Amino acid sequence: MSSKDEVTFSKEALISTQSGKEILKQALMRSKGYKQFEKYKQKTEGEFCAFAKRFIESLYLQIISDNEPLTTMTKFTNEVGSEELLLQGNISNVKSKLSDPKILEDRVKRILNSNFVKMTFPVFNALIDGACEYFDEEILPEKRNAVVDGHIIAIDLSEPMDRIVDKDEDLEFLDDYKFLCPYILQIARKKIAEGGDSVSSAFEEGFKEARLGQYIDLRLKMQPTSINDELMVGCYKKYRAVMGTAGRNMALNRRPLSDIFHLGMAKAGECVGCGNEIEDAIKNGAIKIPSWPFYFAINTKDVKRAFELTMKKSELYLEEARLAVSMLPQDFQMREFLEFLFLTVSHYNQYWFNVLNMHAPFDAFRKNINKVAAW
Repeated sequence: MSSKDEVTFSKEALISTQSGKEILKQALMRSKGYKQFEKYKQKTEGEFCAFAKRFIESLYLQIISDNEPLTTMTKFTNEVGSEELLLQGNISNVKSKLSDPKILEDRVKRILNSNFVKMTFPVFNALIDGACEYFDEEILPEKRNAVVDGHIIAIDLSEPMDRIVDKDEDLEFLDDYKFLCPYILQIARKKIAEGGDSVSSAFEEGFKEARLGQYIDLRLKMQPTSINDELMVGCYKKYRAVMGTAGRNMALNRRPLSDIFHLGMAKAGECVGCGNEIEDAIKNGAIKIPSWPFYFAINTKDVKRAFELTMKKSELYLEEARLAVSMLPQDFQMREFLEFLFLTVSHYNQYWFNVLNMHAPFDAFRKNINKVAAW
């Protein structure tokens, strides 16, 4: 399995959850889904370094060739509708610093250290191969790499943006991240455009939806007690739109696979979002605002119950993702791969929920919530 924290998929961790035990059982029996998943995991572990190198080189060229970085940043922040992403310091100094390839490499590797990036890189490769087989066509390696790279980079853009807005990680690098965001988006768009107009259009629509989700997220940070279920559904567009669009475009935006991949990846993304909120709460010692645990805690006034309900919410998302598998054509060769993928997603959430209950830092969470919403 792939994640930013290897312990999550260690043998000890897998034994601790029902889904993990099923994963171990399938590994022992060498099921088709396990063999397919392992093939792409191993394949992309070798390719990830090459991807990172391509990404860093593209960023470097964008940075050093831009003579008007302030204009670039202003255009980006206007598009995404968030002045918080605008660098207020000395832009020339930041550009000079990030023009050092070693410093740039460090920042890129930090934002690539993301569950959404590491868990989806092998998945996108499997989906695009499965789609090519289903449509009985070959795709040039350059086009294939461009489409996969572009969507991974687009997903990776959410990492620095979230860290800037949340201010809960890499605080000393936030100015660097503000500077990099516009160039990351430029590179993603350029690569995705190599997939054709239909693929590019699908991405732009998804990116528009993701920006709306990011806007709702920021609004809820400023007014936490205004949270409700509709706003949380809107907030989760930041997962649903980006991941769903990437799934759609692994089929080069062609039905029926485009719609099926969209449903599966969008709902799997929302499911992992719940797990991320549990993991982040444990690691940061505070419930994220906004999040499903925060929403449920505000309404039930019971922090432990709030996390239990968050797990139930994640299971609902995963059931919707599994609907995608039932929609697949009978002769689609990656069916078992997706079933196994959803097992790993289930394990990821169950594992962090179990860790939460072992440590049970619920008093700290209550104090955290009391700072923004008196109970």
